[in-house]
Amino acid sequence: MISYAELLDVFWNAHNPGSPSFSRQYRSAIFFHDDEQRRLAEESKKRLQKEGRVFTDIEPLSEFYMAEDYHQKYYLRSVDVLMQELRARYPEERGFVDSTVAARLNGYVGGFGSLERLEQELESFGLSEQAEQYLRTRVSRR
Repeated sequence: MISYAELLDVFWNAHNPGSPSFSRQYRSAIFFHDDEQRRLAEESKKRLQKEGRVFTDIEPLSEFYMAEDYHQKYYLRSVDVLMQELRARYPEERGFVDSTVAARLNGYVGGFGSLERLEQELESFGLSEQAEQYLRTRVSRR
């Protein structure tokens, strides 16, 4: 669990807020539940605006729509050694998309998480030695 302020930091560091979106479907947006989250979001955006234009909207959360399945676990989908094991474990797309293990692996493959943290939780993923070695190598290169 992380705080909303920490989540904002992750968000701002994970993309380029200075790039305008090419469609509403792919726009950059921060959603808030209450006045405190709104204040935090707006303050974080103002800090970035000192460095340049920010194309990120801040709006109240109303209805949430899951992205299409092919957008889910985007980084992970390009790693055959991991996907073969996960497809065997989750033959249905929904199981894969909803998997906590797949979400954690996607984060590591996408460049998030330290080697130390990976080693702490690697055994809980239930992967083959080949998949574990791939992850160690990938994460240690950063």
